[in-house]
Amino acid sequence: MNSLKTYAGIPEQYSVLDRAQVVLISVPYDGTSTWQKGADKGFDAFLEASANMELYDIETNSEVYKKGVFIAEPVTENSSPALMVEQVHKTVKKYLQKNKFVTIFGGEHSISIGTIRAFKECFKDLTVLHLDAHSDLREEYNGSPYNHACAVYEASKTTNLIQVGIRSMDSSEVETMNKDQVFFAEQMIFDDSWIDRAIDMMTDTVFITLDLDVFDPSIMPSTGTPEPGGLLWNETIEFLNKVFKEKNVVGFDIVELCPNPSNKAPDFLVAKLYYKMLSYKFSRRDYDDFLDSDLIEFGKKQDKKKEQIELNDDEL
Repeated sequence: MNSLKTYAGIPEQYSVLDRAQVVLISVPYDGTSTWQKGADKGFDAFLEASANMELYDIETNSEVYKKGVFIAEPVTENSSPALMVEQVHKTVKKYLQKNKFVTIFGGEHSISIGTIRAFKECFKDLTVLHLDAHSDLREEYNGSPYNHACAVYEASKTTNLIQVGIRSMDSSEVETMNKDQVFFAEQMIFDDSWIDRAIDMMTDTVFITLDLDVFDPSIMPSTGTPEPGGLLWNETIEFLNKVFKEKNVVGFDIVELCPNPSNKAPDFLVAKLYYKMLSYKFSRRDYDDFLDSDLIEFGKKQDKKKEQIELNDDEL
């Protein structure tokens, strides 16, 4: 398990519970994976990569770690999927009731059943934003409703579920799925409006569950069930930026990192993703958008150049 004392190697003053606004809960569970195993090792790989990040975020002109990140005791219950879900639910709810911004790191996607259940009990009119290659809407799989293939079945019944990046599913999931609130990867390629349309479907309060196989395997091969045709980094970040800006994101989980010791790049992508999402959540209250201000100045300069060219043309 984790031998690092703090998240991303941040000073200990920012890592104690009383000081931290963010709680990070790991669930190293891989009990229901049906193909490639290794998601139980994802958190340690994520922490190792995080310790090698630069902690200044250019886009938001911020150092969000100063909000404080407390690493909770991991949820290690693995005697059965049902008991794991129950323990995740209890642990997440405990920290939500302490008014913390709770983030969860898997483990495989079945952990999200307990996570979403806790957020649903603490926040009214909740939207669950589900980014994934797979629809995960089976009522049960391999004899259990607590399987990674059932990760958002309960959420589809109890929350406003919006699914993004889907490109693999079983025919049994068609009846459960609300196709009006699903953005299939094959369609997103030709639809420039998908980001705004997805956000328009959300309530004000949003929880994000992000399965890393939503990304294309070209940038995220280290996951249990990679699927071709996935999202790339910039479009995903653009979408998440807008969600955090326009909605009240109350927490998120990231699941399904299966680290490959010979390829650390995906681990680092996940480390940056987590930090970027925290930056979007907290920095907007305290900082001007560094890149946006530069773009504004660039636009002003371009307008002046255009005016000068027009004046020169008139003189001719």
